[in-house]
Amino acid sequence: MGNCAEAQKAVQDDALCELVGKPTAACAPPGQCQLTADWSSVTLVDRVSITHDTILVTFALPSPEKPLGLPTAAFVLSQAILAGVSMDCQPAGPVRRAYTPVSTNALVGKFQLLIKVVEQGRMSNHMSTLAIGESVEFKHAGGMVKSLYPFGGKKHITMIAGGSGITPMIQALHAVLGTRDDTTKVVLLFGNKIQRDILAERLLEEWVAQSGGRLKVVHILSQAKDDPSWKGLKGHVDGDVLKEHAAPPGEDTLVMVCGPPAMHKALCGTKEDVEPSGVLAELGYQPEHVVQF
Repeated sequence: MGNCAEAQKAVQDDALCELVGKPTAACAPPGQCQLTADWSSVTLVDRVSITHDTILVTFALPSPEKPLGLPTAAFVLSQAILAGVSMDCQPAGPVRRAYTPVSTNALVGKFQLLIKVVEQGRMSNHMSTLAIGESVEFKHAGGMVKSLYPFGGKKHITMIAGGSGITPMIQALHAVLGTRDDTTKVVLLFGNKIQRDILAERLLEEWVAQSGGRLKVVHILSQAKDDPSWKGLKGHVDGDVLKEHAAPPGEDTLVMVCGPPAMHKALCGTKEDVEPSGVLAELGYQPEHVVQF
């Protein structure tokens, strides 16, 4: 990266560190979320630019005196009625997108989403231009909970994230690293295209430093072939990367995956598959070892 881009990213990373803070265990069981299975209109109260294409948005909750009450690493569904046609030429109508908040239940009266704004993303672009004080509809239902802390008591967790797929991992890390006496060891394999795409880089560095050796973060870039400043891994998370850095399959091992569809397909099949396929299956990971967000 150039000096200006590096300086800008450093400022943005510092802002996210301040906003998210230290790992905080604030777990809630299913059934306590302020957002229910019915759509609720919530108001945008703040928006901060985190990277060149990522924003942190803050929404006010229906009850200002209570936290969101979302189970760890669960997601909420957003809905907006947008004008025009979608990229697949569908007529105007409800546009929906799932998000995992990066805030925890320690935040009262609000929740925060880290959103990557992509060129063809109708909801992300809507979020990036929504005026403060305007509203978006959200809901949460039981089926939106994939895996509850303490994640089956596994002692070794491998997190594989691509791009904005880091958000449920941040939620899970809040619980694991923020819980007193938890000794779980975590390896996060974080894939992005180029250096400036890396979300929460400084935040993760600080959490590694504070973890007492329990958290390891490995970055891998898919489009850094011609970037002489990048000294980390290049390519994608594959079998060789997993064999070198991940805990092997076993009773005390869990793999969490969240990223673009192509990454899921290569590593473990689609989210609808009953059993993992791809690289993880080839390495011997069984269905009980893998959670897809």
